[in-house]
Amino acid sequence: MYWESHICLPLHPQASFAPLDRMRALGLNYVSINIGMDMNPLSQIMPIIASFRARLGAEPDKYRLVSSVQQIEDAKVAGVLAVGFDLEGAIPLMEQPAMVGLLSTLGVRQIHLAYNRNNSVADGCHDESRGLTPLGHRIVRAINEAGVIMDCSHTGRRCSLDIMAASTKPVVFSHANPQGMVDHGRNITDEQIRACAATGGVVGISGVSAFLGVDTPRAADIARHAAYVANLVGAQHVGIGMDNSFPEDHLDETPPGGMDMDYWWPKSAGYDRAIMTMNYVPVEDWAELPAALAAEGFGAEEVAGVMGGNMARVARETWGG
Repeated sequence: MYWESHICLPLHPQASFAPLDRMRALGLNYVSINIGMDMNPLSQIMPIIASFRARLGAEPDKYRLVSSVQQIEDAKVAGVLAVGFDLEGAIPLMEQPAMVGLLSTLGVRQIHLAYNRNNSVADGCHDESRGLTPLGHRIVRAINEAGVIMDCSHTGRRCSLDIMAASTKPVVFSHANPQGMVDHGRNITDEQIRACAATGGVVGISGVSAFLGVDTPRAADIARHAAYVANLVGAQHVGIGMDNSFPEDHLDETPPGGMDMDYWWPKSAGYDRAIMTMNYVPVEDWAELPAALAAEGFGAEEVAGVMGGNMARVARETWGG
């Protein structure tokens, strides 16, 4: 099973599904699509969810919105790409834990609580360290109870440790790389990686150039970071979350009221250019990943786990099925 833990289509109801078609052609079985971040209000997110759901449902021979691993396996047999949604940040929950269950019924299968900056629930990785708030504890509990994967990408270090201690289900970093390889605030420490593994979770290696430490990243760079995590905690705790972005110049994704790029991606944290201009590992490199992982010493079963089996295990324990 090939499992992509996080991609970003344009946050617009008319976003092209061409990237999904490319992934389906490459043999991917499940893709988690971002439907909003902390800077996106619910008024912007809901039309995106509504449109994506309708358009996915209109082409059942190509896509299937799923809520269980069994449904992904069924879609694989049918040659259909299984899809779920993920939310990056708790602000769209409007401080209401019950929102988690509602969004789950609409297809959100994975949530993290802060996007780079602090909010009333959790800390971002580029902000002051406070720890998980009392409301944050309630929302972690709601995420566990709703059967949604608890994610700690973009989250502050202390806060991520609080989340992992509070969660009763495995916790993932759907798209994060080891700081031991590249010293960037978005990357995660060995302590965070070990804590993630202790929950039974998975670290999904990102394909973003700044976090891989190379200007033009390829599959071999993902494999090197995967090997670091595997050597630290075991190959069963490694996955793939390339975080590819597919902007379309004719679509306006700007949140109502505008967006301060320097706030969300501060230059002081190493963002010397807008995040959308960073380079990504090409989607087509999914085909090169098994060989790249093998070259780093992963055995055949370990390769299968990194490519998707490990995230499928987390999903079974969280979603059921």
